Amino acid sequence: MTIRAVQRPTAGRLLPLLGPAIVAGVAYLDPGNVASNMTAGAAYGYLLIWVVVAANAMAWLIQYLSAKLGIATGASLPQNLGRRIKRRPLRFAYWVQAELVAMATDVAEILGGAIALNLLFGLPLLAGGIITGGVSLILLALHTHRGGRVFEGVIAGLVLIIGIGFCAGIVIGPPDPAAALAGLVPRFQDSGSVLLAASILGATVMPHAIYAHSSLSRDKFAGLDPVSSRPILLKATRIDVTIALTVAGGINVVILLVAAASLQGVPGTDTLEGAYTALASGLGPAVATLFAIGLLASGLASSSVGAFAGSEIMRGLLHINVPLLARRIITIIPALLVLIAGVEPTQALLLSQVVLSFGIPFALVPLIWLTSRRAVVGDVANKWWTTVLATVAGVLLVALNITLIVLLVSGN
Repeated sequence: MTIRAVQRPTAGRLLPLLGPAIVAGVAYLDPGNVASNMTAGAAYGYLLIWVVVAANAMAWLIQYLSAKLGIATGASLPQNLGRRIKRRPLRFAYWVQAELVAMATDVAEILGGAIALNLLFGLPLLAGGIITGGVSLILLALHTHRGGRVFEGVIAGLVLIIGIGFCAGIVIGPPDPAAALAGLVPRFQDSGSVLLAASILGATVMPHAIYAHSSLSRDKFAGLDPVSSRPILLKATRIDVTIALTVAGGINVVILLVAAASLQGVPGTDTLEGAYTALASGLGPAVATLFAIGLLASGLASSSVGAFAGSEIMRGLLHINVPLLARRIITIIPALLVLIAGVEPTQALLLSQVVLSFGIPFALVPLIWLTSRRAVVGDVANKWWTTVLATVAGVLLVALNITLIVLLVSGN
């Protein structure tokens, strides 16, 4: 890529540079998001719309910083941390928490796919979990053998299916505009709404998406001049992140709106199976079927991206290059054990999102620190206001997590 191309970017030059954010953005459309937003809408109506919107705004900034780190340093966030944490025990401890978060992600994604296959075909949950894991292995093999561009295309197709599946209900059962607008006012109702808010944040601002995006950007732009190409790469990244999170955020808001408009007060809607039944009863079997198809696409796409992130975490922090397929097989096991144990799937999904929220500071704090240092990222270091905004977002996320811990310990 020449200097002239950098100075005069065109739509034709930008289009081939898009893609990493679409893949990373699938993390914001995983079954945990569906469970959290559905439960929030069914239990509290439009109350927590502001949480979804605020979380998505935070996610835009965070994902852009992650991609910028990968572009500027030619290394992922785990690699950058692995180089700076000199003591192996500390690196190992950091990896343990990151790996637990990645495993919680796997649980949500495999469970979501299993539930969807049960709703669509009546398959036992364990069989559905095995099939979901198997298809995710095929998608990862596609990435390994056919390259990132093909993988991006497949993921984009699954995102389209997700969007159609989850947004169909709003056409049949439109929300109350005034109530939806009132839901943009920040407030809580009780400790249960705080728990759901933490779950929504854990499902939206996801640690493994931060780790993955830096790696995807590193791989996408490998071989380009890291200095002269930066302006156009960062421009393309801002567009990429905006598209990806507008789509993801819009779908998440719609999920909550559908639940608030059609499921509020309906018994049994605190589970995905109950929500499916309620949608079939209230909006028709076609809407419910599309919902289940969207849930299946969500589980398949997000499980592949989650496995990619977990592999990068291990390679960057432990300096061990574990094949994606081998790691995927290993990390399927906890999700299958949850199914074998008979844990209620939707509750397991919601709790997995709470676990994810605890991992946010460990990814976010070093990300802000690294991208604010010229010694690390050069002349694309954060502006002071960017660092301030990212820090405020981090403080809010940590404060909500502390509140959540207090509520859980006190039993409220």
